[in-house]
Amino acid sequence: FLIKLIKQYSYFLPSLSNLIVNKKLLESFDIENIDFEVLLYQTGYLTIDELIFDEDLEETFYKLKLPNLEVKKSLNNVIIQYLTNNINTSTHQSPIIKALKNAQLDDFKNALENMFASIAHDNYRNNNIEIYEGFYASIIYVYLQSLGCEVIGEDVTNRGNIDLTVKINNLIYIIEFKMGKAGALQEIKDKKYFEKYQSLNQTIYLVGINFDDRNISDFEWEMI
Repeated sequence: FLIKLIKQYSYFLPSLSNLIVNKKLLESFDIENIDFEVLLYQTGYLTIDELIFDEDLEETFYKLKLPNLEVKKSLNNVIIQYLTNNINTSTHQSPIIKALKNAQLDDFKNALENMFASIAHDNYRNNNIEIYEGFYASIIYVYLQSLGCEVIGEDVTNRGNIDLTVKINNLIYIIEFKMGKAGALQEIKDKKYFEKYQSLNQTIYLVGINFDDRNISDFEWEMI
């Protein structure tokens, strides 16, 4: 049923890592019109991480999270298998995590290209998901989540939201996705998304990934 909801509503999975909802949403039991995140909460895949009281609205909001690493890995492995029709997810997981841990960005690019190339053609039949940025972003997100990385989707800054922020081994990756030939890296630089993390004195990599024709069309990166 979870998988059906993802497919039906083209759910943008990175939003799960930075999810804030109100009490009314959490208490909803309308099975005919239930939100994906509510179902995850009510079935135990998400738990309350933090209470946030908005003084202006006089309302409490709830920040949700996956409860532990085991749930994070198992849930995202199931979603990977659905999105890619590939039951052997470890084939691509190992190169991805190795590349990120060692800041080998060219290897990261190659691992992602191989992963997208392995997605079965049947996944694209009778739909046009390949034209949506969220499809590609969601696949990369669930792969990173399944590896236990600290991933923040829709990471809020004072200039807009970063598509994905990934933290691993004292390295920070700021990742932006775009459909088309180029421009993702330049958006990171124009909006200065990196400023949010500069005070941490950690190595920051800016990664712009563009998609076209069911794979990566442009991959640019810089270290700051």
